[in-house]
Amino acid sequence: MRIFDPHIHMTSRTTADYEQMYAAGVRALVEPAFWLGQPRTSVGSFVDYFDSLLGWEPFRAAQFGIAHHCAIALNPKEANDPRCVEVLDLLPRYLAKDRVVAVGEVGYDSMTPEEDTAFARQLQLAAEHELPVLVHTPHRDKAAGTRRTLDVVRESGLAPERVVVDHLNEVTVGMVAESGCWMAFSIYPDTKMDPDRMVRILREFGVERMLVNSAADWGRSDPLRTALTGAAMLAGGFTEDDVDRVLWQNPVDFYGQSGRLDVSEVDASLAGEFLGNSVLRGGRE
Repeated sequence: MRIFDPHIHMTSRTTADYEQMYAAGVRALVEPAFWLGQPRTSVGSFVDYFDSLLGWEPFRAAQFGIAHHCAIALNPKEANDPRCVEVLDLLPRYLAKDRVVAVGEVGYDSMTPEEDTAFARQLQLAAEHELPVLVHTPHRDKAAGTRRTLDVVRESGLAPERVVVDHLNEVTVGMVAESGCWMAFSIYPDTKMDPDRMVRILREFGVERMLVNSAADWGRSDPLRTALTGAAMLAGGFTEDDVDRVLWQNPVDFYGQSGRLDVSEVDASLAGEFLGNSVLRGGRE
């Protein structure tokens, strides 16, 4: 099983997590910019953070055979803090970087006017830089927040196939499916989605335009939930091709729209592993 985690916050994880992820089949990931657990007090702290997403984390991931890309944005929660608003003027500098494959996370936390402004402006930046967009839906009033999100995306003029709407559940997936946007689900131990619920959604809505991620932030989370979801899919009657579509090809197709995604070395190493395993089993596949 090869896995591309399309939304995981490795800044909050340890090197042991990278090692376990590789063993579980993770070979590529995208780390979106997010809230660090306490308020940032200056634009300079964002500069240091964005630089780490483009330098330190790709280096750390590479030590464990995992290709690291990122998405850059002012996240919805901090869009409400006047000390952070100037970050919007800084974003073009980072959105031009090679390893940035999307604008994100953008969207809503509390659905304030400040979040409206930041969301619309960052959708415009995505259009200007020809990047896809990763959208965060609020944890409260999720249905209303998702409807509002889709309205803003339509108003932006961005093609829906260049937008993925994340943190979906049984209540919100239908409206996103109808919109033409990509659908994403964060799989958690206690909150959001779990593997069995995800399997039921995939049975109803199919595997196209579906992304499954672990998010794996500062709270109780698990960077191996993608692998557990793949196992649940197989146990639930999905084929290996279906699992590969959801856990690998869909993230490649979505972020590949940036023109910057590079998993060529990963594909080569996976081919080598496949051939090596084939030899070990007498070449019978």
